Amino acid sequence: VQLVESGGGSVQAGGSLRLTCTVSGFTSKDYTIGWFRQAPGEERQGVSCIGNRDGSVYYADSVKGRFTVSSDVAKNTAYLEMNALKLADTAVYYCAAPVSFFACFDLVSGRGGWQVRHWGQGTQVTVSS
Repeated sequence: VQLVESGGGSVQAGGSLRLTCTVSGFTSKDYTIGWFRQAPGEERQGVSCIGNRDGSVYYADSVKGRFTVSSDVAKNTAYLEMNALKLADTAVYYCAAPVSFFACFDLVSGRGGWQVRHWGQGTQVTVSS
């Protein structure tokens, strides 16, 4: 399984970016994609989940109302639309494939308790004032 992120970059506060996660290697379309981020000197933080089975989504409180996660199952691609970006959103963003939506929910909500085998390489998002 491989995940490749793209779409990061530099943007001014209040601006928008769309990240793309291209997935390959799954034998079925029934998988979950999670978005995570890590700022320098900080722990990795969960951002959002989307489950391909039924389109369920979940957002961390810090991005709710500003970020939108979606997927194109036919293209094996997930997206993270980020609007109203803040300085605090600056981080390397990763997509990953938790074993289930339930696992992703636990990881993004901070409960943890799951190992994730498949991660992308990350893409830098920098928000400036």
